[in-house]
Amino acid sequence: MQGDRPPVVGITTAELFTPGQTMGTAEAEPTQRKLSLGMDYPNAVLAAGGVPVVLPPVAAPAPGVIERLDALVVSGGPDLDPALYGAEPHPLLGPVEREADPRELALVREAIDRGMPVLAICRGMQLLNVVRGGTLWQDVPSELGTELVHRQVAPGWEVAHPVSVVPGSRLAELTGTTAASPELSVNSFHHQAVRDLGTGLRITARAPDGVVEALEDPDHPFLVGVQWHAESLASGSAAQGALFRGLIAATGRRPVALAA
Repeated sequence: MQGDRPPVVGITTAELFTPGQTMGTAEAEPTQRKLSLGMDYPNAVLAAGGVPVVLPPVAAPAPGVIERLDALVVSGGPDLDPALYGAEPHPLLGPVEREADPRELALVREAIDRGMPVLAICRGMQLLNVVRGGTLWQDVPSELGTELVHRQVAPGWEVAHPVSVVPGSRLAELTGTTAASPELSVNSFHHQAVRDLGTGLRITARAPDGVVEALEDPDHPFLVGVQWHAESLASGSAAQGALFRGLIAATGRRPVALAA
């Protein structure tokens, strides 16, 4: 162990609400742009033994931010600007945050370069692929013609479809899947997906229609991306919670002791 200090885990957020999307009160200051991050993210990190710290998409120097962390969770959120991977916008491209995107990319690059444990979720996995030079399908239903529902309407603690995990991968090790039993049930809240694979990345899970559902870099200490929202399943699934426990274990620091 590196010491008794528990691991500090940064959680990025690129989802921002405009004043028109938020409600104010007579007693409060006027509404302004606000961060949006589901509480399942910090709760999953805390349950796994980490101290969660939310990272806003501000113009802070990436090295100065990353050097204060022990691990990074790259969260879900809006679509990525296709200009980041040299593509023109698709007619069904959703909202993007053009100021937030490059700031988040800089944080992820810095974390990867330092060998920091990184868990990338949903949009975060897509961003990881783009960081490594990959591209995305901008709208899965219209571009791939799949009938599998990748954007469920049920809440995140309910699963939508299975994925098939590659035996021998870090993901398989974490989730306990095997060649004899490779399926893992996941939720699904996305309409974009990995198209061309980024350099050094390995596909470690696919949906029944072939859509890429997980990535990892086998040469990195811990660089794992999943297309589903594992944070929303972590409290009810040992396999999903294992993604966060694996992230914490990769820091080499002692997990935080939770209050009884």
